[in-house]
Amino acid sequence: MWIQREISQELRALAKTFPVLVLIGPRQVGKTSILERTFPDYAYVGLDAGTLAESAETRPEEFLASHPPPVLLDEIQYAPSFFKTIKSAVDARRGENGLFILTGSQNFMLMQSVSESLAGRAAVIPFSGLSAFEWEQAQKVAGIDPAWKAFAWKGGYPALWADPETSPARDRWYQGYVATYIERDIRNLLRVGNLRDFERFLRACAARCAQTLNLSELGRDVGISTPTAKQWLSVLQASNQLFLLEPYYRSLGKRLTKSPKLYFTDTGLAAYLMGFGSPEALWSSMQAGAVWENHVINQWVRWRDWREPSLSLWYWRDQVGSEVDLLIEKDQKIIPVECKLAERPEGKDAKGIRALKNFYGPAMVQSAYVACTTRSAFDIEPGVIAVPGWKAWPLA
Repeated sequence: MWIQREISQELRALAKTFPVLVLIGPRQVGKTSILERTFPDYAYVGLDAGTLAESAETRPEEFLASHPPPVLLDEIQYAPSFFKTIKSAVDARRGENGLFILTGSQNFMLMQSVSESLAGRAAVIPFSGLSAFEWEQAQKVAGIDPAWKAFAWKGGYPALWADPETSPARDRWYQGYVATYIERDIRNLLRVGNLRDFERFLRACAARCAQTLNLSELGRDVGISTPTAKQWLSVLQASNQLFLLEPYYRSLGKRLTKSPKLYFTDTGLAAYLMGFGSPEALWSSMQAGAVWENHVINQWVRWRDWREPSLSLWYWRDQVGSEVDLLIEKDQKIIPVECKLAERPEGKDAKGIRALKNFYGPAMVQSAYVACTTRSAFDIEPGVIAVPGWKAWPLA
């Protein structure tokens, strides 16, 4: 079953206005599928096959002649020097758009090549697994009552939801995904002396989901040095497995924390790495609140990447411990969002929002929300609205 993706129309529009379109995201989130469906007239070339990547690297002109535009080049990071050939081809056909569509699952090498060769010529779109909205619509089409707890536990990888009868078992799928990811990507990105240590590091990161990052503590728990922990964390970021949410401090930064918070791009992977074999086990655990926070913030990351790239996302905490889980910066105003795993949050759940308003002044705060599990929005207090937070909601 094909699950309709939100960004399809935006991809078509970008291909009409840029000569190169680049879709970046983790493996298995549906990059190739959405592009083949959205651009059926494009030839497809997968560069994760060694011979094709080698041909693009060593005989680029011959490769381009065999695969002329319009063409979809999948996993382009395996042929980094081919970007120069793409640049030459684009410059030779100045004024033509939609020539090349590229995908990649490793941000660092990919973005370095894009910035060096395709600056001003390429639209770059981050792409992730299913959003809650996409999944909800697919469930309704299938005649299934959406249950967000199952979705957040199972995760947004499309293969897990494509067909209720033939989709793989969740634990077996993640077992294979982690093993393949470590083998294919980690060996390419850095030399890890012990891949078992790296998997332990991955699980340790999951245990710190929605927590402030402490690299020395993280490294100590796994038995590696802080520099190694920093390097391994950068690999997880580069391959789009996790992201860091930076603190909001502006010119008042001396009074606020400057350590980022750690989140996974998919809560299903995080829950698997934490060892939760069922939704019931997850949502009755001590980690439930952290996974809920990660889920809510993931929806806004997708919203920003797919609908409003001008939005900036942050978190806020002052030195006395007042905190807001998510700040959405829009039109030079800030929109605080507290994430609470509760159906009926109360005034005490908005104390971080009140502290933020006192700190910056009410004129700076456009609106405020508590993202909770309620089915219908309601006012907690003047200026603070409780909303169904399992998917992104319209901002006031």
